[in-house]
Amino acid sequence: MRKLQLLALMLVASLSAMAQSKVYFTKEITPEALLNIYKAMGVELNGRVAVKISTGEAGNPNYLRPTLIRDLVDEVNGTIVECNTAYGGKRNTFAAHWQTVHEHGYDSLFAVDLMDEDGEMRIPVQDKSYLKYNIVGSHLARYTAMINLAHFKGHPMGGYGGVLKNASIGVASSNGKAYIHTAGKQATLQGMWKNTKDQDGFLRSMAAAAQSVHEYFGGKVLYINVMNNMSVDCDCVANPAAVNMKDVGILASTDPVALDQACVDIIFNTPSTAHNDSKAMIERIKSRHGTLTIDHAEKIGLGTKKYKIVNLDK
Repeated sequence: MRKLQLLALMLVASLSAMAQSKVYFTKEITPEALLNIYKAMGVELNGRVAVKISTGEAGNPNYLRPTLIRDLVDEVNGTIVECNTAYGGKRNTFAAHWQTVHEHGYDSLFAVDLMDEDGEMRIPVQDKSYLKYNIVGSHLARYTAMINLAHFKGHPMGGYGGVLKNASIGVASSNGKAYIHTAGKQATLQGMWKNTKDQDGFLRSMAAAAQSVHEYFGGKVLYINVMNNMSVDCDCVANPAAVNMKDVGILASTDPVALDQACVDIIFNTPSTAHNDSKAMIERIKSRHGTLTIDHAEKIGLGTKKYKIVNLDK
């Protein structure tokens, strides 16, 4: 009996280890490091590759610079993809968004595609707790694979912004953003902000939408979080709060749940000092229930919160 119990314990430990996802890490934040961490994942993306970033609201200095991401985008012959926003600013119309893309220097180095410029389309969701479908830019159909390249930071509504946000409200059209923000109550922009009181529903809807994009590509999505210039505010804020935390590095995984969890763990385990204020980031995440997005994404099968860090600097 004791032998059987021991074997059972060994099997559980083995299965637990197998269930861990690899999260690659480098403290270097350079074009070369970004390319190296992509290659370290060992997945070569072929065909038409969408590189999903946030082009950054006009006036916000914290977006990922084109010069930082150039080597990676060139390596996969990728196209920078975005969709219009659901709030006032300089990215809520195509004319204004293209102007911001130009001012931030993306169109001088890359092909850029505003995916909802010719309309939108619906793609299936597995988790129908709130959403019956996901509404994305119609140009998503042009691509066979995606690199989800996110600037990790705080977020006024989601608590934090990482790859799960970038895959969900980032890929959604303006109407799709309204659908996610209102937890499935409406799929139009008009009056949407009056229907955004279900915070937990919004967070769970983001997880469901992120899963739908992952499945749309048949899992041919690679996820990267760049932890630099971290403010409690998102790149979608024109006048963000000051940068709170020092640069950490770049993390990447084929598992978006493990990746966002690893980044959140870094925030929560960084002691707060006068020059590195993790306390503000932790408060922002907790006050918005931000980790619920990660929890729900694991619950619906998008990935696992269990991970193993692979340090590329060693």
